[in-house]
Amino acid sequence: MKTQEPAAAAPCIIKPQKARWHGRLLAWLVFGVTRLFTATIRFRLHPQHNHLEAFGSASEPQHVIFCIWHNRLFLSLACYFTYVVKRQPERKMAALVSASRDGGMLTRVLELYNIVPIRGSSSRRGAQAMVELHSSAQKGLDLAITPDGPRGPRYQIHPGVITLAQLTGLPILPVTYHLSLKYTLRSWDRFQIPLPFSTCTVSAGKPIYIPRQLTPEEREQWRQKVNQTMLNQTED
Repeated sequence: MKTQEPAAAAPCIIKPQKARWHGRLLAWLVFGVTRLFTATIRFRLHPQHNHLEAFGSASEPQHVIFCIWHNRLFLSLACYFTYVVKRQPERKMAALVSASRDGGMLTRVLELYNIVPIRGSSSRRGAQAMVELHSSAQKGLDLAITPDGPRGPRYQIHPGVITLAQLTGLPILPVTYHLSLKYTLRSWDRFQIPLPFSTCTVSAGKPIYIPRQLTPEEREQWRQKVNQTMLNQTED
């Protein structure tokens, strides 16, 4: 008599945590406050680090991985809309967000800005998030990632952004900004909140193309190169 082999177990799909009602309410508050603050900010490009040609033109767009420090999240979307979407209104972005409940609140904020949220991090739902980011890139979306998030250490990028660049073939665009007036929180990343009527100087470095085939040692060398490039643009 032939014994029947047990069926293969279905792959485990980790669902991201959703924001509760107060988290959704907070999302609306954050959305309103950021729009109010942004309206008072004066934006300007750094005289040396102003490589926005990386985005191409309306007729020949070049999609990128928008790479910005976690503590610069407050005005990250404002920078993207000011210097990219205003010139190319058809562009859209998918952004990596933590799969935690706090990430659920941020997810709602992104949706209010018409940004596609992709939930995941190195410690939770990472592989699934990478697949979804790759799918978004194939659909012609820019990608956004905070390479030192969601838990740090501050100003030290994780290897995931290198993997994402290899997988998608998109260049990494290192972006940061400097605020003339700001309040700095006592969080792990020293999160920066712009004060009204501050000047925001945006730095966009040259796009960095990562080879698809790399040894572990070469991947680490590229990680360090991207890290140092972003540090060179960063002024606290």
